[in-house]
Amino acid sequence: MSETPAYKVFALRYATSGPQRTRRENFIFADAHDAPGPIDYFVWAIVGDGRVIVVDTGFTPAAAAARKREFLREPTALLGLIGIAADQVRDVVVTHMHYDHVGNLDAFPAATFHLQDDEMAYATGRYMTHRALSQPFDVEDVIGMVRRVYAGRVRFHAGSAEIAPGITLHRVGGHSGGLQIVRVNTTRGRIVLASDAMHLTENRIAGNPFPIVLHVGEMLEGHRLCEELADGEDHIIPGHDPEVLKRWPRWRADEPDIVRVDLAPIS
Repeated sequence: MSETPAYKVFALRYATSGPQRTRRENFIFADAHDAPGPIDYFVWAIVGDGRVIVVDTGFTPAAAAARKREFLREPTALLGLIGIAADQVRDVVVTHMHYDHVGNLDAFPAATFHLQDDEMAYATGRYMTHRALSQPFDVEDVIGMVRRVYAGRVRFHAGSAEIAPGITLHRVGGHSGGLQIVRVNTTRGRIVLASDAMHLTENRIAGNPFPIVLHVGEMLEGHRLCEELADGEDHIIPGHDPEVLKRWPRWRADEPDIVRVDLAPIS
């Protein structure tokens, strides 16, 4: 039996909320602090064993302007820095279809998109008639994904699935109807790209979920699933935590927005 491949995993920050965001906006239960509570926006790349798998596609400068986010760089430009040409990528995992995870679809013309059945049903179903639930989506992104369904470029999953040796998807839900997380085998063990199963590590540690949520119970159980799938506390990579850039080693000393989360934390 062949050994399971060990992959490199990159976290690439392409935008930030800026310092105007407060901690109150990051927790469903009241946080008494008015201190700043910024969040960062990432895409991720898994590289190894002759494969490149991109996880999420970010948002566009137009979306950043519309939602008052600080856009730093095109996600595709960051991928290019680490040697990944977006137009050559064959597999893209879409953790969920909120605007900040599924923009820029046109930049990946050769890709098959991996998506949970439940997420497509949620993003196109009756719940989208409620502004409180549809607000994190961009209808043009959703339509773009539907077009790719009809073009045969979406591979649907129902629950857990292995998409390559050592890389598995796991449905979580909670934050969105069909949110999925990604477990990846690395030289230091199995890490979990949690995406928005938790925006911040503190959401999980404190048992205080992020307030954009469809099902609080599923979100809390998602925290537990991340812990069960990962090989330790420092093997869980939250979706929007600025601490990611501080805790994990830079890919290159002069590049602050790209870190290697397959390596051991530096603090």
